[in-house]
Amino acid sequence: MRIGEIAALVGVTTRAIRHYHHVGLLPEPERRPNGYRAYTVRDAVLLARVRRLTELGLSLDEVRDVLADDAGRDLADVLEELDADLARQEAEIGERRRRLAVLLAAEPGETEPLSPALAALLAKAPHTASPAAAMDREHLTLLDATGAGGEAVYAALGPLAADPAVLALYERLDALADAPVDDPRIPALAAELVAAVPDEVFAAIPAGGTVVEGFKEALLAEYAPAQAEVVRRVMAAFMERGRG
Repeated sequence: MRIGEIAALVGVTTRAIRHYHHVGLLPEPERRPNGYRAYTVRDAVLLARVRRLTELGLSLDEVRDVLADDAGRDLADVLEELDADLARQEAEIGERRRRLAVLLAAEPGETEPLSPALAALLAKAPHTASPAAAMDREHLTLLDATGAGGEAVYAALGPLAADPAVLALYERLDALADAPVDDPRIPALAAELVAAVPDEVFAAIPAGGTVVEGFKEALLAEYAPAQAEVVRRVMAAFMERGRG
């Protein structure tokens, strides 16, 4: 294969290939008598591997380290790994298409990028003008978009979302918008919010799950001081409860 052919096969530019040659990431292939590079199937596999690793966010130096670890592996093993990568990509595309189907089927004005499972959960919640409830919805949407949610978690939250008593808790949180951080209502409200979450929710959260760095701070910054203190206490209690 010539450089244009391997570029089209793998889905990269010829400029990228020449750069990979320049930095030593992709070995220079043998040249034909006419001076053109002659690429092999193994070159294509290696180039596809480089592309996949860079798409995952690795720097070229990190890609070089991975490829060094792969040196000497059988071509069949590398091909199987690439095939598994493609299968994961197909699954991701399938999930994106399912989310798109939800958007296409939504009523005008209700086109949030939600997974079907989260859309079903939010549909159970009664209508409310509570700012705190609206913020919770936004936070769920963000977690859903980053893949931190999950069908099992949303299913476990179903009874909570449909419970009218939860609206009263949101309204009590709204009432703290102008309160001082030492307001005496804070401890009781935090305790009731923690108690309202069923054990099934914690059982549905995957073991070893972690919060994205900076998310906690960004979330707390959206609340007024007294509200943030409630949310901080709730999050601390959830972490302790999740370890139990």
